[in-house]
Amino acid sequence: MKMTMKTAVCTSAAFLLAAALTAQESKKAEPKKAPAAKKQEMSQAASMPMVKPVPEHDLLKKDVGTWDATVETMASPEAPASKSKGVETNKMLGGLWLVTDFKSQMMGQPFEGHGTTGYDTNKKKYVGTWVDSMSTGLSTAESTYDPATKTVTGYMEGTDPTGKPMKMKMVTEYKDDNSRVFTMYMTGPDGKEAPAMKITYKRRAAASKK
Repeated sequence: MKMTMKTAVCTSAAFLLAAALTAQESKKAEPKKAPAAKKQEMSQAASMPMVKPVPEHDLLKKDVGTWDATVETMASPEAPASKSKGVETNKMLGGLWLVTDFKSQMMGQPFEGHGTTGYDTNKKKYVGTWVDSMSTGLSTAESTYDPATKTVTGYMEGTDPTGKPMKMKMVTEYKDDNSRVFTMYMTGPDGKEAPAMKITYKRRAAASKK
């Protein structure tokens, strides 16, 4: 049955009025908290420990900024690597999480990725997540940092395009404050790990203020 505009407006008004009356009755029915209970709640909230960055978070701060990336993709150890350019932008979230946005070309198609990296004080490891425009799955990662070699080594777990579980080794080498190299290794049919992708990052100089 077709509803006229006037009928629709009246019906909507009736629904809104009923909802308002219900909200008022519900508010009246709520028992008022005693001042002592409110004071206790405020005291408990004030006593909750604040989460603060630890020294391990300083490593994440090194990545803050805009980076120009040279991407090398290796389809197989024998085939020559295909190269493309990309841009990565990083910022810190509350001093605890590094938020990454990456844009480039992948297999001739526009590619976008979004990641988060933090330091889990319970696991004593760096942890992260990754999603991108070429996958419907969420990948998670864990890694450790060796200050002697200035290298982060870990593994990322996710699924391939068919939904099959996939595990990839990741190594990031900090060459200096303005350059780093990320290498991703895949396990081949022979059970051996081989480089599948290499990204060389160069920090982009900050734009001068006019």
